[in-house]
Formats: sequence, C-alpha cells, structure tokens
Amino acid sequence: MLPSSTKPSWRSALKVYFKAPVITMLFLGFSAGLPFLLVFSTLTTWLRTSGVDIAAIGFFSWVGLLYSIKFFWAPVIDNLKLPLLTRRLGKRRSWMLAGQLLIAGGLFGLSTLTPAGNLSTVALFALMVAFGSATQDIAIDAFRIESAHENLQAAMASIYIVGYRGGLIMAGAGALYIADSSSWQLAYLTMAACIGIGIITVLLRPEPARATQEVRLLNEPLVRRYLRSSHHHSRWRRRLVAWFIGAVACPFIDFFTRHGTKALAILIFIAIYRISDLAMASMAYPLYVDLGYSLDNIASITKVFGLLMTLAGGLVGGVLVARYGIAPLLIAGATATALTNLVFAFLAQVGGAEWTTMSLNQLFFGLASWPLLEGIFDVTIKTLLLILTITGDNLSNGLASAVFIAFLSSLTSRAYTATQFALFSSLMTLLGKFLSGFGGLVVASYGYMSFFIIASLLGIPAVLMAIWLSRDRELFGTQQTNN
Repeated sequence: MLPSSTKPSWRSALKVYFKAPVITMLFLGFSAGLPFLLVFSTLTTWLRTSGVDIAAIGFFSWVGLLYSIKFFWAPVIDNLKLPLLTRRLGKRRSWMLAGQLLIAGGLFGLSTLTPAGNLSTVALFALMVAFGSATQDIAIDAFRIESAHENLQAAMASIYIVGYRGGLIMAGAGALYIADSSSWQLAYLTMAACIGIGIITVLLRPEPARATQEVRLLNEPLVRRYLRSSHHHSRWRRRLVAWFIGAVACPFIDFFTRHGTKALAILIFIAIYRISDLAMASMAYPLYVDLGYSLDNIASITKVFGLLMTLAGGLVGGVLVARYGIAPLLIAGATATALTNLVFAFLAQVGGAEWTTMSLNQLFFGLASWPLLEGIFDVTIKTLLLILTITGDNLSNGLASAVFIAFLSSLTSRAYTATQFALFSSLMTLLGKFLSGFGGLVVASYGYMSFFIIASLLGIPAVLMAIWLSRDRELFGTQQTNN
C-alpha cells in the first residue's frame, strides 16, 4: 500500500473513470434525468400547444411535489423486499427496476393520449412517472454509495451528473424535436423506449454488498439504549421502535443538537431559498408558446443552450465558493435568482410586439454583408430576447444551485448523510413547487408580466435571510477560515 503522503499520477487518477462502478453511473444517471422534464416543462409545453387552459397547466406542476416528499417512503425502499424481484436481483436493483417499469409504463400511457379532453388521465400517468422516478432516485443514491469504495464516490457522482444532464437533454430538446417533426405521441413513446437503457444497466450490474438492517441499527447508541431498557416489550414492538429511532429520530436529533436554536431558522431558509425560481417554473414554457416561439426554437435555446448556461453557472459557482466561501455566494445566488425573474417579466411585456420580429440585419443593415457576420445578423430580436433571458436565468440558477448544494453538504452530518441530505433537498423544493401550482391562476387573472414580478418579490425573504445567516461565525466559520 502506498504511503498516505504519496499522490497518484494524473494518469492513475483519470483511470478511475474507466472502472465499471463509475461507468455504471453514467447510464443510471441518464435513466434518472430522463423522466424529470417529461412530467414538468416538456409536459407543460405539450399541454399549451394542445390548447389546454393556462390555469389547468399550472396545477400540473404539483406532479413534481412527489420528488419533494420522497423521503417519506425512502425508509420503505431501504427495508422492504419486493416479492420475486428482490430474491433474484437484490434489494437495490429490484427497487430500481420497479421504478423504471413504472416510468416506462407511465410514458407509454401518455403516448396513447391527446391532452384535450383527457387531462385527468394525463395527470394520473404523469403521477405514475413521477412516483417511479422518485423511487428510482432513492434506490440509485443508495446503490451508488454502497457499490464502491469511498475513493470512487466523487468520480461516480461526477459521471452520474453527466448522465443526468444527458437525460435532461433527451427529455427536453430530444422530445421537442421529435414532437416538432412528427407528434407528441411519438415523442413520449420514444422516451419510454429510452428507459430501456436504465433497465439493461440494472440487469447487467451486480447487487452491492451491504450490512444487514440489524447491524446498522445496533451501531446507533440511542437504539442500543432503548433495546437495553425494553426487554419486557414484545419482539415486533422492539424491532419497530428500534427501526424508527435509528432511521427517523437520530438524524433529526443530530441536526437540532448541532445547531440548537438556529436549527429552525436554517430549515426555513432552506425552504425559501429557491422559492423564486421554482414558483415561476410552471409558466415559463407556456409563455414561450404564447409568444409564438416554435418548438424547434424552444428546444434549441431553452434546452441545449440553456443546459450549457446552467453548467457554466455551476462551474462559476464552484470556483467562487472555493475563492470566497459559501456565505457571500449564498447572498449573490439568492439575489441573482430573484432579479432574473424580472427579465422574464420584460420578455412577457415586449416579446409579442411586432417590432421584435425584425432581424438584427434590418436594424444594422450592411453589417450582414460582412463574411464573418453573415448569418449572425439574421437572428430576430425576438429570438435574441429569448437567448438573453435564458442566459441570465440559467447562469443564475446554475450558480445558486451549486452554492446551495455546497451549503446543504456543509450542514449534513457524515453519520446520517443519506437521510439528512434527502430531507434538505426535499425541503428545498417543496414550498416553491407548491406555489408553482397556482401560477396558471395568477397568469389568467393578471397576466404573465405581473406573475413574474410577483415571483421575483418572493425571493426577497431569501436574500434577507442569507444576509442574516452569513454573519453567523459558527455556521460559516469553517468555510470562511478555509478560504
């Protein structure tokens, strides 16, 4: 074994990405990313192009709430065996496969429908996809942590994100391109077939080894204390209470013990930090459709280009956190997220104006005759407005997400990583997605511009709390010292 001071060569470090457990996460990441947009922005685009009322579309964002409450059934997935499947595949792979089959079945069901007149059925199949997707996410996270040594976890997480983004591109741009050239039904049928990538991966890869439930529970001091004092209880009661203490109570007790009176304020901050951009998300794509953007434009600008801007924002956020620490970047992220909603308000106000159909060539005629500028100035002002809107929105969201994930990671105890991080990430999206469901009603009553201004104002409490918490030396002292 190499001494601890010896660093591996760059070549050895790069080889980690060719190990089987790491490559596996590329395909599982794709399988995890694919369903998300198909029950969110891609679905709302389909509904709007099909003439569905804007108020009804807003309520469809509540389908995404299943992702925000997945921690409720995570303990079931962690402990319950599936008949037949678990015996043949093991606990993690059986639950991943079950989730994937639900996703494929829901997408196939959607491919047989037309939204007009079938909204209830569309909602049921969308819920089926979201539940299967959230279930798959829980199982994949556990599979990733248990299937390789700690020194591979960073590489596995990185390659998982690459696969996840690939799934988002396929479900976003890919589905819109297919719908534009053929039909929405074919688009969703194709997406159902793409889930086969995850299914094949699950069937080919081995089940990770893991400690039994009994061993894991006995490692908890509170569980051991309860077991020592409960000999007079029945066996089933002791097992149930011990499981509850270890799986549910201990992670919460740890968090509130470490942060004391600030714990509740931190949880409130987590719940409202992303509220501004999550609350407006359900109405962004209906806005594009109502402004007359083609599905091809929406796919190219909001999905492909937008994804690149999100990645760029995330990279910038990571660099800035390393340089300045988490605290000041939390303020910057919250502020930028709130302000970019005003850009959407501007787009909603001027995007439908006749003058926006002019090309840049018409404004600056003569420049397009230059060889290097030819083609660039054929872009309409309307398209340029969408590009600028997506640039600002996705850069700010990418930065805010990267910073906030770093913040949540700093809050998470290593003893309860999965449970606490699942709780934080679920709480982060719950309130915003709930409010997003009312977006259609606000747009129907007051218009898009007022809606996006209201969404921007919702971000003010997060900015104020970020400023207040950033002054807490105990909360950010370690990060600030290290930077």
